Amino acid sequence: MNNNSTNAIRLSGVFLILLLTISCTSTKKSTSNVPGRSKEPVYITHIQIDTMFHGNQKINLLIMRNQSPHKLAIDIGYNKRKLKTTSQIAENHHAIAAINGSFFDEDHGGSVTYFEKNDSVISTTRPADIKWALPDSLINGAVIMTKKHQLKIQKAKSDLFYEKSGKEAFVLVSGPLLIYNGKIQKLPNMKFSNNRHPRTCLCITKRSLIFITIDGRQKQADGMTLHEAQKYLLGMGCVNAINLDGGGSSTMWTKEKGIVNKPSDKKGERPVANALLIKKKH
Repeated sequence: MNNNSTNAIRLSGVFLILLLTISCTSTKKSTSNVPGRSKEPVYITHIQIDTMFHGNQKINLLIMRNQSPHKLAIDIGYNKRKLKTTSQIAENHHAIAAINGSFFDEDHGGSVTYFEKNDSVISTTRPADIKWALPDSLINGAVIMTKKHQLKIQKAKSDLFYEKSGKEAFVLVSGPLLIYNGKIQKLPNMKFSNNRHPRTCLCITKRSLIFITIDGRQKQADGMTLHEAQKYLLGMGCVNAINLDGGGSSTMWTKEKGIVNKPSDKKGERPVANALLIKKKH
């Protein structure tokens, strides 16, 4: 494995078989952080337990192996203004699976963090004094697909840096960065970090890429603080991990099963500005 393997996974494609297995239910029993193993190159693990961090947790993991046939690609679907649900974005882009992306303007649509695709700037970081903007301490990470088909989680650089750089196929700023180079990152001392909420995260291990949704605000799903999420992801073997938009936005979808998790909004799946997609390569 080369020196870049801990920071990037070559994802020109993998053969996706959505094997919905390992529905782990526990009553007052402990469980390992490490997800159940499968021989399939991509699979989903469902975890339901009532003793993790002294609470009820419902977690979905979409696990993609590093060493797999080159038949799929990671992409981002988005809308500049009108918000659409993660499932709508995925279906419109003929995806096989998806999770919701980064933060957005709930009034007028569009991302509020830096986002570019194919060298075209879709949105810039919204100034802190404008509604729906987030503090720099929260949006300090970036999900990047290089033009060499490497997916990376990095510390976010300036908007201007990404605008001038021609190395990225897409850049999506989000955060906060949870784990970097195998180390837990410092979090801002605020309710966003310290209170339990539904969470969506992206994690890279030495062997796989993992999409994560953690349900919350429900009787059987307390959600996690970001400190708890860090401990869980580190125990799962994440080398780099980032928080995406959570709360009512947290959604995992597959073509075969539809919505895999249980979004917390009373109306169901929340419309969002963008989503990370898994697509077949043609």
